Amino acid sequence: MRDDSPNENLHLMEIDLTREEARRRAEVIAALGEDWDPIAVLEGEEEAYRRLYSGLDEEQRAVYRQLREAGVLPPREGDENAAD
Repeated sequence: MRDDSPNENLHLMEIDLTREEARRRAEVIAALGEDWDPIAVLEGEEEAYRRLYSGLDEEQRAVYRQLREAGVLPPREGDENAAD
């Protein structure tokens, strides 16, 4: 007798995502190399953000505030002066 149900061709497959995630993270850290400095990276990102939103004219500051209030731009420490 033939089973024509949609489940006929399904196969059970299990993956240990915990092990795969640990392997993936180890690969990422290895790819970053020994010279990677996470503190320097974060400081660089903060400096880039500060520069990106500095020197805005009044209209640009208004748009910046609207985007921040709408949640498009994430709140950041010292954000009230970021667009100045």
